[in-house]
Amino acid sequence: MPRWPRPVCSAAPSCARNRPRWPGDPPDETAMHPLISTQALVDRLAAPGGRPLRLFDVTTHLRPATPGPWAVESGRADYLTAHVPGAAYIDLQAELSDTTSPLRFTQPGPARLAAAFAAAGLGAGDDCVLYSSTGPMWATRVWWLLQSIGVHAQVLDGGLPLWRAEGRPVVSEASTYPPATPWAPSPQPSRWADKQDMLLAIGNQRVCTLNALSAALHTGTATIHYGRPGHILGSVNLPYSALLDDQGRFLPPAQLRAALDGVGALGAARVLCYCGGGIAATVDAMALTLAGHGNVAVYDGSLQEWAADPALPMDTSA
Repeated sequence: MPRWPRPVCSAAPSCARNRPRWPGDPPDETAMHPLISTQALVDRLAAPGGRPLRLFDVTTHLRPATPGPWAVESGRADYLTAHVPGAAYIDLQAELSDTTSPLRFTQPGPARLAAAFAAAGLGAGDDCVLYSSTGPMWATRVWWLLQSIGVHAQVLDGGLPLWRAEGRPVVSEASTYPPATPWAPSPQPSRWADKQDMLLAIGNQRVCTLNALSAALHTGTATIHYGRPGHILGSVNLPYSALLDDQGRFLPPAQLRAALDGVGALGAARVLCYCGGGIAATVDAMALTLAGHGNVAVYDGSLQEWAADPALPMDTSA
């Protein structure tokens, strides 16, 4: 685990710096770190007493589809094959998204999100750790959903692949948590951008619009696209994969800052992150958070909304 500018007490559940921020809490500049290492999670699971921990596997798949480009597939089968002992499963599309929306993974709004998390067993004041077996983007998406309602959780750095590579235990028996007492969210609307925000950002030198997709998708040379090839006019490209090491962990802080600074994101007053459906964009949003940028939003509709409207400008230049 890299050294971060503000170390966080990961092992001691009573440490104020290792607890989620919840609606109604006073301001706290020492709030928990967004990432937790595999060893810190082992220590946390072994710690007697303390605050309740809710550990969620949020694995999801995108499969090629016709018409494309992708169809959503739950990762529950993966969870039932192997997961961290004690983890419960949350289905991102079925439980944490607006299933009436024509777009995949549309965030359902603060009240419905809070109700869904409470139904899954996350109570007011509980610690929360998220992970996936299919890359960090699914865990960072759920982390961002929680951020958007005023709850700060942690993402397991390296996810289940690193956990297993280190020889740590897995089980196949499902776990669930009893439903928690409902709690009121603290909406953070600035965490989200919509189509109008993206339009207003074009040509605005104070705003950096960041595409988290691959370079091939950014320039329209990929074999798949989201209705129209290319990227939102004026946006710059920082693929989410460029922010991770070969074990799926986030790069050390200096490398993250260099990557973000290289595309002009750190110097921007506000950064708008997007991708195909608001998932990979949350990896870039996490990197910006780790780098200390405090004014970041995710375009929830992303290219699945933007590219479908021929009136909205796109570009295929590098």
